[in-house]
Amino acid sequence: MKVGPVIDALGDGADVDLVHTGQHYDHEMSAAFFDDLGLPRPDVDLGVGSGSHAQQTGAVMEKLEPRLAALAPDAVVVVGDVNSTMAAAITAAKAEIPVAHVEAGLRSFDWSMPEEINRIVTDRLSAWLFTPSEDADENLLREGMPESAIHRVGNVMIDTLQRLLPRARDGFPALRKRLDLPSEYAVLTLHRPGNVDDPVSLTALMEGIQEVALRLPVIFPVHPRTAGQLRQLDVSSGSGLVLVEPMGYLDFLGLLDNARLVMTDSGGIQEETSVLGVQCLTMRPNTERPITITSGTNHLVGTETESIVEEAINALGRPRMPASIPQWDGRAGERIARKLLADLI
Repeated sequence: MKVGPVIDALGDGADVDLVHTGQHYDHEMSAAFFDDLGLPRPDVDLGVGSGSHAQQTGAVMEKLEPRLAALAPDAVVVVGDVNSTMAAAITAAKAEIPVAHVEAGLRSFDWSMPEEINRIVTDRLSAWLFTPSEDADENLLREGMPESAIHRVGNVMIDTLQRLLPRARDGFPALRKRLDLPSEYAVLTLHRPGNVDDPVSLTALMEGIQEVALRLPVIFPVHPRTAGQLRQLDVSSGSGLVLVEPMGYLDFLGLLDNARLVMTDSGGIQEETSVLGVQCLTMRPNTERPITITSGTNHLVGTETESIVEEAINALGRPRMPASIPQWDGRAGERIARKLLADLI
């Protein structure tokens, strides 16, 4: 369960118990995450690590249920669309504890994405649907969710970005020196199973990326999921492609902020680059964040080699222009906190 934005919103004086599932992080990575974001350590770490979707979901439910029984909270707040989000929502709903979903209403309309299932199930179980944008409101209304449950609050990821961007910029000169970054570069991230687990798909992607790297150096912080696949394809640094270790949030934010171009299959990076004004190519057939296309700097380019190269050339001809998206102003967490406190106290 990602709880960072909720902690920020409620502050140190709130009577809140923070539960961390451990999903996606080992203890060292988790500690770095909390330190970078300046978050208090969770009161409870469920310690759920890697596994299949069913294993992760079941483990979170099994370990969270007795905690909720002991705490008897007035509400459970879940964020995003990972397995632990859905698992916590199901567990709370079965215990008759109201659920608040932050980042509600996002839809890719692609049922092959596990996140799409997580999003829809969580929204159906939630009493408060905190949405980041107008399209999310429309999705929920079209699905029959009551208008009274839908509250557009903005984007909690942008709260974090705006709060920590000055620190990321202060630290960037040291990062530039450590990585020996050129004056202009692109950033690449890849982690989605549909892109990295299929050797044919990954080969097509990397062929396009390597061609872009001949025009502009590409810095590639390699996700652990992707590293093994790249070794099998014998992909390594060279000819403008620079593979580096995964980064903490502050270093990565500084890297994004100074990039000429970003190529990604991540959801959150589509949002961050739009606010930063950095041109972004999303290497997927769809996105659950269409506002980053209509109002931001994001371009949906698919996964074919030719499309990636063509769109990269086009993007390099566009100016840097930060997006102005309503309520993406660094105050989303405050709006969520005010609504929950008003309804619960």
